Amino acid sequence: MNDTRTPLLTPVLIVGCIIVMVGFAIRASFGVFQIPIADEFGWARAEFSLAIAIQNLAWGIGQPIFGAIAEKIGDRKAIIAGALFYAFGLVASSFAITPGAHQILEIFVGFGVAGTGFGVILAVVGRASSDKNRSMSLAIATAAGSAGQIFGAPLAQYMLNFMTWQQVFPIFAAAILATLFLLPMMRTSAPIASRAELEQSMGDVLKKAMKDPTFTLIFLGFFSCGYQLAFITAHFPAFVTEMCGAIDPSGTLAAIGVTSTSTLGAVAISLIGLANIAGTLAAGWLGNRYSKKYLLMGIYTGRTIIAALFILMPITPTTVVVFSITMGSLWLATVPLTSGLVAHIYGLRYMGTLYGIVFFSHQLGSFLGVWLGGRMYDTTGDYTMVWWIGVGIGAFSALVHIPVRERRLESITA
Repeated sequence: MNDTRTPLLTPVLIVGCIIVMVGFAIRASFGVFQIPIADEFGWARAEFSLAIAIQNLAWGIGQPIFGAIAEKIGDRKAIIAGALFYAFGLVASSFAITPGAHQILEIFVGFGVAGTGFGVILAVVGRASSDKNRSMSLAIATAAGSAGQIFGAPLAQYMLNFMTWQQVFPIFAAAILATLFLLPMMRTSAPIASRAELEQSMGDVLKKAMKDPTFTLIFLGFFSCGYQLAFITAHFPAFVTEMCGAIDPSGTLAAIGVTSTSTLGAVAISLIGLANIAGTLAAGWLGNRYSKKYLLMGIYTGRTIIAALFILMPITPTTVVVFSITMGSLWLATVPLTSGLVAHIYGLRYMGTLYGIVFFSHQLGSFLGVWLGGRMYDTTGDYTMVWWIGVGIGAFSALVHIPVRERRLESITA
């Protein structure tokens, strides 16, 4: 097993954080482009929503694939392939002028996010961490995604003030490719698994996991996380722009430069990311000390209550800020706990592949949240119904973790 003397902050963790941060800064900004692209071409809201939904679905499909690539031929090769997919999708999308073209090209972006995102990076970080530090290391890497979210959406909004969205996308492509220069630092001599785990084939481990009811419950529980996060990331800026009350010109928000609801929408995504840094680090600290399944139940319950209260109250700048901070504190807190649960139960050797399969459920939820948000907006003129669906499945995820058995699967470790 890993040496308990392995330090918390390693080159692997630092480089992994930078790659995730840049990748998620780009991904979190897509909601900002919702209105500009739809308005330029006169598309229905559902058209660009479907493109983002396809991106999320491709991300989910690509996650176990890139996880398996990393475990079979090398982590860095998987990351390089992911960055190339990401950059190509962004550059090609800048030339797309039809909904169908955007939707097809988002497949490449989705695969790019899979290769440079949590599935691959968390597995690398988890294997390079000691048992003592693993939960916190996974939390730090997850929080790096939120750090990207803090500046991604506002940066995109700022850039749109003096350039077109077609010019922004290639700049983002160059940014993700630039992270590849850090890969030589992503080396570790730490053993990645025990002897028993190394003797297991991927097929054996997958077969045993698929037969375990706990794996199915974790898979089902992650669905609502994807639904809620993707819906809010893709639609909340537009939601705030169109449905939030006016900003007081003499208030605090105006004093810091937030004078329009469109700016507030971008800042809301940033606030979610800022709050989530603290929330995710807290989840990592708690996950090393308390039951991960009960912490996940608490997070999903909290999300359900926060979302229900927000939609029941008038949408004002104040409630938008309060919602962003409170929901943000629970935003990606599920990721280190879920990935840590997979590693704890099924071992480290094929963590990337197993977590990738679980993450596919997350991305099925993401696809539904983004696509349904656009479709129901075009049908009803608002997001109320799709919001309440998110509340309902959030409650379901809280309940589905109750029967999870949080122990090592003996058939794998024996």
